Amino acid sequence: MSTPEQKKANVRLGLILASVAAVFFIGFMAKMILLSR
Repeated sequence: MSTPEQKKANVRLGLILASVAAVFFIGFMAKMILLSR
């Protein structure tokens, strides 16, 4: 059983992980674009 507090924490953790993954992905894409010139 997950309490509302746990759900809120899980959502926050998911958003943090997603934003970190997005930052890495964007940085990787930018590096590929810059190196391809």
